[in-house]
Amino acid sequence: MTSTSDDLVHICTAGEWLSMRGQARYTPDSYGEVGFVHLSTPQQVHLPANRLFPGREDLVLLRLDTTRLDAPVRWEPGVPSDPQSMVFPHLYGPLPIAAVTAVLDYRPGPDGTFGVPRM
Repeated sequence: MTSTSDDLVHICTAGEWLSMRGQARYTPDSYGEVGFVHLSTPQQVHLPANRLFPGREDLVLLRLDTTRLDAPVRWEPGVPSDPQSMVFPHLYGPLPIAAVTAVLDYRPGPDGTFGVPRM
């Protein structure tokens, strides 16, 4: 897995996305615990989706324009069960809503697991 990408996504619920309306920035609840916003490439987003949101039918992917991110993105290891060489992008600041270029439904397959999305 490469350590840079111009094609990044943030996974959240449709309700969270709707709550962002009218805001300039989004800071997910997990930010206070970890100090960054979790991002993924489209090719790896299924890993955290299956770990954190198994079977959820209300998820969306926020496709991001990385040129509109105004905080550092650092590529760091995920959890021990992820492939050894895989690193994930972490945004060390709130997510600017202006960086969201598309909102895509992200649904699991019939068995409840998520795959690589069609972007």
